[in-house]
Amino acid sequence: MGKDRSGRFAEESGLTSSKRSVYGRRFGRPMRRGRREALEQFLPEIQVELPQSGQLDLKNLFGPDVSEIWLEIGAGNGGHALWQAEHNPNVGVLAIEPYITGVANLAAHAQKLDLSNIRVLADDARLLLPLLPRDSIARTFILFPDPWPKRRHWGRRIVCADVLDDLAGAMPGGAELRVGTDHADYLVWILQVLRSHPAFVWAPASADDWRRRPDDWPQTRFEEKGWEAGRASTYLSLKRV
Repeated sequence: MGKDRSGRFAEESGLTSSKRSVYGRRFGRPMRRGRREALEQFLPEIQVELPQSGQLDLKNLFGPDVSEIWLEIGAGNGGHALWQAEHNPNVGVLAIEPYITGVANLAAHAQKLDLSNIRVLADDARLLLPLLPRDSIARTFILFPDPWPKRRHWGRRIVCADVLDDLAGAMPGGAELRVGTDHADYLVWILQVLRSHPAFVWAPASADDWRRRPDDWPQTRFEEKGWEAGRASTYLSLKRV
């Protein structure tokens, strides 16, 4: 696909859109007592407050034992972020999820596991990304984001040029970006966006490695639901160049 055609596709389909709004539900069914208590008592200990000016101070956000910071955009119920935090105690995991029920689940399990290396932003990721210090994020996860299948909603998709621009500033050369989806149309979109962005390169190690989930990539609840519904998953691992 030539450059001009790619540009027209991006402009017409909303690939460059990055409206800072939270779409969809923020609350689900009434929460159980344990999750409500986690929101009230433990979440303030791990919750991220965005600065009124300047950049987010990541050095003071985590303890001194943290050697690098990983970011998850759209953490869902927190299963993946919790797994990474538990299995990588020297890594600070910054999880972003606007769905409050998912945040409550994450907070409850983080408290139960006594995890000190996980932090949560219960808001739109696009509010935080421009505030990240340069070269501060060693790995970013965007796993099975909402595909927003209707054309009029494509501008809500989190995988877009503006988000990649912000990530490019926050991730140093060699940092890893992992993207997963089980939605065929969204996969086409994702590949189009990634191919059009100069800061990230996808270099598969084999012809079918995008079909295999790495050992350190635990299955998420959304992925499991996709497999149960007969949808195959795609696993993309890209490098910041």
